[in-house]
Amino acid sequence: MGIFSWLFGQFIDIIEWQDDTNNTLVWRFPRGDNEIKYGAKLIVRESQVAVFMDKGIIADILGPGTYELETSNLPILTDLQHWDHGFESPFKAEVYFVSTKLFRGLKWGTKNPIILRDSEFDIVRLKAFGTYDIKVKDPKKFLNEIVGTDGHFTTEEISDYLANLIVTNLADVLGHDKRSILDLAASYDDFAKYIKENLKDKFENIGLSLEDVYVENISLPKEVEEAIDKRGARKATGDLDEHLKYQTAESLTKEGSGAADIAAIGAGMAMANEISKSLNKEKEEKSASLSTTPPPPPKQKPYFIVKNGKADGPHSLEAIKEMILNGKINKKTYVWQEGMDGWERAGEYLKDLFNSTPPEIPNE
Repeated sequence: MGIFSWLFGQFIDIIEWQDDTNNTLVWRFPRGDNEIKYGAKLIVRESQVAVFMDKGIIADILGPGTYELETSNLPILTDLQHWDHGFESPFKAEVYFVSTKLFRGLKWGTKNPIILRDSEFDIVRLKAFGTYDIKVKDPKKFLNEIVGTDGHFTTEEISDYLANLIVTNLADVLGHDKRSILDLAASYDDFAKYIKENLKDKFENIGLSLEDVYVENISLPKEVEEAIDKRGARKATGDLDEHLKYQTAESLTKEGSGAADIAAIGAGMAMANEISKSLNKEKEEKSASLSTTPPPPPKQKPYFIVKNGKADGPHSLEAIKEMILNGKINKKTYVWQEGMDGWERAGEYLKDLFNSTPPEIPNE
């Protein structure tokens, strides 16, 4: 390489980013130690912005278009470099290209199940997953808050953080939602709208816009799903007696039934009848048991009496009756029972017991 070719190679005259990826948010133009030629051509394509940075300070931001880099279209850089009175020499500056296109289909999902109370199944563990779409809304804020000096920043570097924000908000809305998990499928759109609205400010604080959120699935553990399937299957069969008769009738209509088949069908019908009789007998016994067994008697509340200036008890009703018979309780004795406002004389509160007590034996 000749000396002149080497010298001209040190000056950059075209700055552009031909993005052939679908996951790059920020790309730094590889200037190396070279200087940018005054009047160099800057090409910024649609869905891109070019950000000039001088010694770690963000200067000018240029949107889509083709520019000749001069002091007129780099006013902040001109001020930082003190080019106010004109400048036509090569200069050094970092150029970051930021993609402002829509990044679709970024994935989110629960790493660990969300534990919730459910009206149908008591306590359940839920897993969920879906996708979301983002755009860079404020390139300057995004570079300052997230990217820093990273020369090639991709969606993978921030997707875990954003996905965790979504999962946290989903757990919050599910925790406040009182519907059963059986009804959640009809509310996926509502959950997505809630998450999008609730995370709007958090995304904007780092220069991003949450364009859309999609809840694709909220699922239960395998054993709970199997239990739901079994319950659904039981309900689908309806009355077991009628179901067995129907299956037997269906077998009789099949073509090519020989003697062995008829014998098998007969055995099946006999078994079905036995099962049906057993089930009906069990139902009748259960019904008879429920109709003839009286409920347990109500539990009586205990009594307390005043004895020697102190509350004495608790005493059962039988014990109170015995004390009245023995003269340990007279009509002036104070009694109390749960539900009373205060102590009352036994002669008033237990009037019936005193009326059923024989009077004192007269002296002969």
